Amino acid sequence: MEKVKERVSYVHFHGAPTKGKILMVASSPSVSKQTGWPIGFWAAELTHPLRVFQEAGYEVELVSTEGGKLEMDGYSNPADASGYSSHDIISLGYLQKPEFNKMLESTRKLTEVKQHGYVAIFLVGGQGPMYTFRGNKELEKLFVSFYEANKPAAAVCHSTTLLLEAKKSNGELLVKGKTWTGFADAEEEFADKAVGMKIQPYRIEEEARKISGTTFKVAAPFSSYAITDGNLVTGQQQNSGAAAAEMVVELLTR
Repeated sequence: MEKVKERVSYVHFHGAPTKGKILMVASSPSVSKQTGWPIGFWAAELTHPLRVFQEAGYEVELVSTEGGKLEMDGYSNPADASGYSSHDIISLGYLQKPEFNKMLESTRKLTEVKQHGYVAIFLVGGQGPMYTFRGNKELEKLFVSFYEANKPAAAVCHSTTLLLEAKKSNGELLVKGKTWTGFADAEEEFADKAVGMKIQPYRIEEEARKISGTTFKVAAPFSSYAITDGNLVTGQQQNSGAAAAEMVVELLTR
């Protein structure tokens, strides 16, 4: 007699009721004071988690630091002449969808939303957050509100800069006693050498290691690496977005 095997798929079938809404936050367009480049969000850090969330049955709302139209970092666009992200067929697929482009065309400002009504928060990385997330008290307050409501609170790549200063309502740093990750010094070194200049105004790993009472870990450069510590989820860089999103879904499924 054959042993019965069963498998439940996370793929969201058309017509199935939503499991809830996840809030994703991206940087509004800015200009790097280091390079003079126009900067914003990294495409894969939006699209890869978005696919995971949608296939798991969640709705997603995208908001930004200033509201309005969003722009992706040029090197992250799979259609960019540089060819740097030409392998990213997930982003390429989303760019063919009118509803995705509409999402980028008009976003609400993050101050217009509260954690009530959402099941999790996910911060999208890119070059913009190094300027628009660091020291952003409104975003810190929003992110911490999810964390303190025991909802998954996730950040990937350069968006983890928020965690260098974000404090809980008791005044302690959110990362106190936590193990987390973010863009690595070795990855910054690689990027700087590739373009022949220093790209970022500071380095997240370097700053994180100055904080006592927290553990900052990184894996091999540009590998998919994410960490869950309680309801805090962090991903190392652009190749870690899907892994971090899967951890968020796992927390929500428990």
